[in-house]
Amino acid sequence: MTDAAVRPTFAAALRFWLLLGCISFGGPAGQIAIMHTELVDRRRWVDEGAFTRALDVCMLLPGPEAMQLATWIGWRLHGLRGGLLAGALFVLPASLLLAGLSWMYFAGQAIPAVGGIVFGLQAAVLGLLAAALERLGRRVLKTATSRLLAVGSLLAVAVLHVPFPWVMLAAAVIGWWVGRRRNHDALPSSHSPTPSIARTLGVFAAMATLWLAPLAAVAVWLGRDSTSFAVGAFLSRASLLTFGGAYAVLPYVADHAVHAYGWLSTDRMMAGLALAETTPGPLLLVLEYVGFAAGWTHPDLPSTTGSALLAAAVAVWASFLPSLVLVLTLAPWVDRVGRWRAAAAALSGITAAVVGVIAQLALWFGATLLTRVDVAHAVVAVVLAAGVFIGTRRGVAVYALVPACGVVGMLVDMALR
Repeated sequence: MTDAAVRPTFAAALRFWLLLGCISFGGPAGQIAIMHTELVDRRRWVDEGAFTRALDVCMLLPGPEAMQLATWIGWRLHGLRGGLLAGALFVLPASLLLAGLSWMYFAGQAIPAVGGIVFGLQAAVLGLLAAALERLGRRVLKTATSRLLAVGSLLAVAVLHVPFPWVMLAAAVIGWWVGRRRNHDALPSSHSPTPSIARTLGVFAAMATLWLAPLAAVAVWLGRDSTSFAVGAFLSRASLLTFGGAYAVLPYVADHAVHAYGWLSTDRMMAGLALAETTPGPLLLVLEYVGFAAGWTHPDLPSTTGSALLAAAVAVWASFLPSLVLVLTLAPWVDRVGRWRAAAAALSGITAAVVGVIAQLALWFGATLLTRVDVAHAVVAVVLAAGVFIGTRRGVAVYALVPACGVVGMLVDMALR
């Protein structure tokens, strides 16, 4: 922080993190921009250098980087309780909203209007995928190596069906190797005191226990063969692979949730991504919807809704606690890790590969959407997707574009019936 005098009270920080959780639309870029404007420029709770280094480290870690950045700033301001508060409030408002939307979708599928709304939302997601692909590709694919990694990852996932974790690992190794060959300069040194290794290990043990104990309790309560425990175990593994955000890991999750576990259909998976785009918070909350769908279709409890909400809660816990574990364990080391060039080189390889993975997701999503509707609906979907693509490039807010597409989809669907 630039000055100890501007350190906020815990109550003031609580109010800000709650507000951020309610208004954090626009994906990670928008969320990070809000935090920079509010916390660096206006409130001066953290200085520019610390903010940038922390963001660099969060981008190296699996999980939603904006949530991780908020968690680190919360830790910097008020220690462990501040980090836990910031991370939890970043997710909680949107998770409550998505739980309600998920229930409305599953309980109201017999209502004709619901199908039209979801169709419009899916068309909007296609446009958002195209915009994300164009934006990330323009920023990342600046060298021949990065372009080859993007094409290679697309072919590996789409044609050769190489598991997503192996694609990311190979990209990290290639990125590290290329970066190592290009730059042999010594690493810049950090003048901050060396954090306590013993304290770091203690925090890791405590946070890992916080993450795993509830999952173990679910296993004892409902059994290891229960849906809720399966959701927790699978999404805990998936959350450790979320380099590049939810778009990158979604094909991996969708393949397992649809084909391996049978929790939901392809159509419902696409609907879940569309619903998650309408909420604030990280897009990784789509994994909450996957948990809700699993509990709805394979209930552990007498109440279908109760089972779905339980599995959704387990999904949120399993998806986001690993991020809190990593960030709060590494929090004292951020200044040193932020200067680690080898890690940055590995991240560059992963980011290039993520472009190819997102391209594969966009192709799959578009083909699935357009081949499951008639020609008139397909034309409308392309027009809506193009409108969203152009709108995002011109700065129109996502939280305005996506619901508007839902309304248009409903009206068009009613007109074409």
